[in-house]
Amino acid sequence: MTMFRTTGTGIATAALATTLAFTAGCSAESTGTTSGANATKAPSASPSAIAGSFGPACSAIPKSGAGSLADMAQQPVATAASRNPLLSTLVTAVTKAGLADTLNNADALTVFAPTNDAFAKLPPETLQKVLADKAALTKLLTYHVVGSRTAPEALATANLTTLEGGKVTATRSGQGYAVDDANVVCGNVQTRNATVYVIDSVLMPKA
Repeated sequence: MTMFRTTGTGIATAALATTLAFTAGCSAESTGTTSGANATKAPSASPSAIAGSFGPACSAIPKSGAGSLADMAQQPVATAASRNPLLSTLVTAVTKAGLADTLNNADALTVFAPTNDAFAKLPPETLQKVLADKAALTKLLTYHVVGSRTAPEALATANLTTLEGGKVTATRSGQGYAVDDANVVCGNVQTRNATVYVIDSVLMPKA
């Protein structure tokens, strides 16, 4: 089963860092995100930001303390994910790929974050193979990241270019949203530098 292009690990990681730096600058201009010194300050977790989350899996997020919506709103995205009980497998993958600092230092992102159950849907041999291949893992993870914040209303119908270089298609049906073949199960989760949509399947880059 061929899912990924094989690239050099150093090249993939360097390309990601360059892409993040470029897209973060563009994002600040297009979305009104403040860059520079002000971008590193943790904003207050406004009631509207916390109340804006939606979806059945949001009930699994702690109501207060570490990993709560208020707590994640204060953290950069990789750190916020590490405090979310739904995302421990994703955090392991990000750590293995060496992407945590790069993601944390970006100005503005959208992250489609597969749950632990989403990763569990993959054949075990496929998951182990990807986790053992840093270049393939980088490709997979950056396919889940867009270089600007995306509001829920923009997900109603959108083709979004990921940091991997491919596109994902977002749609709305009734009260729910989907990204490619994955359903959003907890959406519009705010972190200090990203908007996160927790999804129920792993998105696979096109070959």
